Amino acid sequence: MMDAITKAWTELVQPILRRPRRLQVAALCYKQTSETKEVLLITSRGTGRWIIPKGWPMNGKDASEAALQEAWEEAGVRKGTVTGEALGYYNYDKELKTGLPVPVETLVFPVKVKELRDDFPEADERTRKWVSPEDAANMVQEPALQDMLRSL
Repeated sequence: MMDAITKAWTELVQPILRRPRRLQVAALCYKQTSETKEVLLITSRGTGRWIIPKGWPMNGKDASEAALQEAWEEAGVRKGTVTGEALGYYNYDKELKTGLPVPVETLVFPVKVKELRDDFPEADERTRKWVSPEDAANMVQEPALQDMLRSL
């Protein structure tokens, strides 16, 4: 009997109660020298954990353009180029201002940084740091993002 209840809960009730994931776009910012590649991480405003620049899609911009805009606002990437198709997705729960979590699916674009500015919209709200892809993978929390970083 418990198996039937558990199965009904996990296969019928939980999926109905689960809200669909909302889409965010992200910029995996990197720079390349002849010997090394580094990625740019920033801190989140709320918890201070290490993340990549990301945000909601924007009217009038496609997903990669919105990711570039987030790279400017959150990390100071003034000149950058999306260097290919999206690297993939990672999922996380974003806590809204109301305190409620919302499931988010984040589409990640590779962005080659050409110019970084110190004066940008969220400069006094975040810390940024250049690190190796392996170090970055160890600093972020999301497993799928860790995999993307390690594959660079």
